[in-house]
Order: sequence, then structure tokens, then C-alpha cells
Amino acid sequence: MKQEERMAKTGYAQARYERTRQLDIDNAIAAEKRGRVDLPLLLLVLILLTIGVIMVLSASFASAYYELGDPTRYFTRQLSFAVGGVAVMMLVSNVSMKIFRKYSMLLLAGSIALLVLVLFFGVTRNYARRWFEIGPISIQPSEIAKLGVIMSFAVMICKNGEDLRHFKKGSRIKFLKAFAPYVMILGMIAVLLRLEPHNSAIIIIVAIAAVVLFAGGLDMRLCLLAIAIAVVAIVGVVYYAEKNFATINETGVGSYEMGRIVYWLHPDADPTDGGYQVLQSLYAIGSGGLTGLGLGQSRQKYLYLPEEHNDYIFAIVCEELGFVGAALILVLFAILIMRGFWIAMHARTKYDALLAAGITGMLAIQTFLNISVVTNFLPCTGISLPFFSYGGSALAIQLAEMGILLSISRDIPATKAG
Repeated sequence: MKQEERMAKTGYAQARYERTRQLDIDNAIAAEKRGRVDLPLLLLVLILLTIGVIMVLSASFASAYYELGDPTRYFTRQLSFAVGGVAVMMLVSNVSMKIFRKYSMLLLAGSIALLVLVLFFGVTRNYARRWFEIGPISIQPSEIAKLGVIMSFAVMICKNGEDLRHFKKGSRIKFLKAFAPYVMILGMIAVLLRLEPHNSAIIIIVAIAAVVLFAGGLDMRLCLLAIAIAVVAIVGVVYYAEKNFATINETGVGSYEMGRIVYWLHPDADPTDGGYQVLQSLYAIGSGGLTGLGLGQSRQKYLYLPEEHNDYIFAIVCEELGFVGAALILVLFAILIMRGFWIAMHARTKYDALLAAGITGMLAIQTFLNISVVTNFLPCTGISLPFFSYGGSALAIQLAEMGILLSISRDIPATKAG
């Protein structure tokens, strides 16, 4: 009798093993049969990239000729990185999402290590040490850290995300234990970026982390509390700057950041120094009118507007293409962002969904902040406009991130793809 029972148990275990093995095989086959990349997303990226490269040529030829003696130097570099970046994007779009998930934490650790190393071996520009220079190529570790935070947080949420959903009395200790690692990682990165200093990167990374945590189910009450605290802090800083405007303007008392807030509020108080860049940007935007001066016809790019081909390239877009052209570009960005979130909503796995939401959120945040700075809606910070601002390594990383989105889109079931 016992022998029969053992045989029955052995047969059941064998049958269960065979079913599990067949399921694994079926899943592996299904994973290999990936669909095509999301065509709307790909086309939107290529359209924005093409317009961006053309605008770099238009915005930069005066300063390139003055500084380097070659009016097309910035354009040719940006074009080469754009072509290479598209190749990287298509290559990344064919990488399995299992690979990204496997190396997510390693990417975070590597980016933190680079943030440490750049403080000792980086290149200093404009009183900040943020770059590694490898021959003609410069790399900002902060760009890698952004992606590292998104990918690592997505993995962490998939493992213990349930504990983030309930910030209530009965489970508060469990919540705090689950939430503490995210705070520690962000705190470490923020301290390293502050030492560079690179405050705009701190803002973006914290905002990106908030997007991923919110998408991962972070308790809504905590989200609302964080927003309320941020609003109160911002209002307090602006109120202090406005109240002490006369003292700060006359004596220069206060931090560098406080000076930026003061001249954001009153750029005309120091039109030749503190408020110069803001005023020149507004002159460019106002000069464009409804239809613009015409492609290549900007006047502010002739050494009036600093960073005209970099952080302030959108001002040249407004001047040359006018309100109509600038609005069309914003519409393209809006459609691209909506498509990215659509991919996140229809992703095959939770990790894919969080990764897509984080990358799309980063694109939306950087676009919003850059245009807000250029139009003086927000104080001046060094934030580039995706696909437009000059910077080869940053552009290549942005296109690689779009490649990840495309890879995610390939795993969306055919019934949902569209």
C-alpha cells in the first residue's frame, strides 16, 4: 500500500513538473515572438529629432563661427550623435526586457560611483564639476543616474511595492521600512549632485522618483502631503526673495540660488548681468510674433542670447518659427508624452509599466521645466530641451531611453497594440 502511495505521489510530482516545464517553454516561446515597435512613437521621436538638429544648425552657426571659426561645428557634432543615437535606439529596442530588469540595480550602483568619481576627476565648467571628458566627448553622470533611479525603483517596487500602498496607523512601521530605501538612495544622489553643484538634476531626479513611486501605488495621502509641503516651501522662498529684494539686489546678500529667484522676479533690475539672459530670451520670444522671422533669421543668436543653441534653444525656435511653429512643436511633445504613457498603461508586466512611466515622466518633466525657464515662468536652471538642446552624449542617452520604450512596446499584446 505504501509503495502504491509513493508511486502515486511520484507520478503526481512528475506530471506537475512536466506541466511547469511546458509552461516555461510556452512563456519563453511567447517572449521570443515579440511584436513590432510602436510606429507612432518612433515617428514622433524622429520628427522631433530632425527639427531639433535643424534648429541647432540655425541657432549655433553665429557662435560657432565666432568661437571656433567653423559655423557648422556644433551642427555636425549634433548630427553625428543623432545618427549614432538612432542606431543605438533601434539596437536597444531589440533587447529583451529581462536584460534591463536584471541589470537595473547594477546601473544604479554604477551611476552613483560615477557621481563620486566626477567630484575628483571631472572637468570644471562655470564653477561646476559635472562632466567627464573622453577625447571630444563629455558625459554627465547625472544623465545616467536619472535612468538608474527609474530602473532600480521599478525593480524595488515590483518586489515590495505592496507595503507602499497603505500609510496608515496599523501598518506604518511596515510602510516606513519599505519606503526608507528609496529615501536613502535619493538622499545619497542629492548630496553628490549638490557637491558638484547640479541643483537642476536634483529637482529632476526627485520628480522622476515621485512619478515612479506614484505609478507603483504610493499612498495618495503621502503624495498630497509631499505636494503641499513643496508648495509651501516654494511660496516661502519666493516671499522671502520678494520681501528682501532691495537688500539682495543692492548688496548681493544671499546665495547664488536666491539671486536667481530675485532676478526671475525682477529681471529688469539688473539688465546687464543678473537679468540679462532672461530679458534676451523674452526679447527673442516676443520678436517672433505669430509666424516668426523665418528659419535662420534670428537676431538674438548673434551673441546676444547666451546658451542659444543649448538650454535656450526654444527661444530661438519662437523667434524664427513664431507662435505657430513653437505651438506645433509643443503639440508634438504632448502627443509623444501621451503615447509614452499609453505604452505604460498597456505594458505586459508591472516592471515594464513602471519603467515606461518613469522614462515618459522624465521626458515630460524636462520639457516642461526647460520651456518654463525660457519663458520666465520659472527661475533659471540648467535644464536642456530633449532632442533639441546641443549635447551629444545627452542626446544619445535620450534616444537610448526611447529605445527602451520601443522595446516595451514590442511586448504589448497584439489585441491592445494600436
